[in-house]
Amino acid sequence: MKILVLIDGSKWSQKAALHASEVAKRKNAEVVLFSVLDIAEAKAMAFNFCAQSGICDRLRDYESRIWADMHKSTEDDLAGILSRYTGEKVRCSSKIVEGRVRDEVVREANSGEYGLVVMGAFGKSGKTRIGALLEDIGGAIRSPLLVVR
Repeated sequence: MKILVLIDGSKWSQKAALHASEVAKRKNAEVVLFSVLDIAEAKAMAFNFCAQSGICDRLRDYESRIWADMHKSTEDDLAGILSRYTGEKVRCSSKIVEGRVRDEVVREANSGEYGLVVMGAFGKSGKTRIGALLEDIGGAIRSPLLVVR
């Protein structure tokens, strides 16, 4: 069995990774850590910086630096989790894709490779209501979905 774990850099996705590790140990399963990078997020962050600072002549430069930082941050998050899994003798790999988060998560989850999808109840914003991504994908994913709080 393979377990797909959605990682978005939040403490909730870290908790989801911990729970997925325990399930994987009991079921002798492999874990795939999955992150989606959305260029629209980098563009929005660059635009907000431009609007607040009034320095908009280097907007493209801001976008590319934010995009690079997003990649590095995601890679670092995944490397930390992979290291922990390796130490616990859990078979694991990671996958980073670019695109719209909802589309890419549903595509990966429904690829037929996974017996379980694990995600945090909340995303990076930490809002008190259930995560917006969960609302978007909950009914679209065919595999069982474990939401970690």
